Amino acid sequence: MINLDEDNITRAVIGMHADAAPRLREIMTSLVQHLHAFGRDVALTEAEWFEGIRFLTEVGHITTQTRQEFILLSDTLGLSMLVTALNNRKPKGCTEATVFGPFHVEDSRRVDLGGDVANGAPGEPCHVRGVVMGLDGRPVSNAKLQVWQADEAGFYDVQYGEDAPQRARATLVADELGRFHFRTIRAEAYPIPHDGPVGKMLQALGRHPWRPAHLHFMITAPGYERLITHVFRNGDRYLDSDAVFGVRSSLIADWVEHPPGLAPDGSHCDTPFYTLDFRFVLNPASAPTASDELARDGYVTP
Repeated sequence: MINLDEDNITRAVIGMHADAAPRLREIMTSLVQHLHAFGRDVALTEAEWFEGIRFLTEVGHITTQTRQEFILLSDTLGLSMLVTALNNRKPKGCTEATVFGPFHVEDSRRVDLGGDVANGAPGEPCHVRGVVMGLDGRPVSNAKLQVWQADEAGFYDVQYGEDAPQRARATLVADELGRFHFRTIRAEAYPIPHDGPVGKMLQALGRHPWRPAHLHFMITAPGYERLITHVFRNGDRYLDSDAVFGVRSSLIADWVEHPPGLAPDGSHCDTPFYTLDFRFVLNPASAPTASDELARDGYVTP
């Protein structure tokens, strides 16, 4: 460990990981190799290295229980979507997965089928209907659906503070035929939080922070792989330039506008409203993967 220089330091660092668990050693070896190769490739200066450290420090400082700047960083660099794609290869016909996003909340309030998910969130009325089925075409009975979205101002409920009520998010359970329906508000395009270091990075790169309008779903059912996905609103101007690279053509759907009158649930709506219909197809569960084992060992945050 003496007389280290730019030519042999990479091997020395990797050598220090010899006693690590196999998968951790594999990951850290590749990480060190790529980091060192990056430094050599761009001839990284000390000032640039320090600026990178300062940037990551700012990312850490702004991160809270309700704002995950590191996820935003991963999302905007395309890493989140890459990891999603690598870990969600599915047979043709299954609904595609996309990025999780930083605003999911565990244990969201339970809403009965047909209930109001918006819970006072501002936005134009929307009725969402659909079905959850397996790849074999059979309905998935009693599938659990967690749903969340931004309001018409482009904010999620958690962005209004820790004491803000849960709005535009809920947990529902499909019926025996896999069917679900609920009331909410129309999805709108919104910018990811860009008042922090990630926003400054996007600005420096000449990129915008906008995401196309979408509705988040996380669907789970015994015997099937968990599905984390969005449904995107057709015609949105940001479909081709999503700041977090999450759009898939199979996830784009029509929000159909209707004049005031009788809504799908039999109620009367005094204003124009929208309907969204979507079918989710789940992939049968397989044996636990290596990443599942790592998650149980504490190496990976699920």
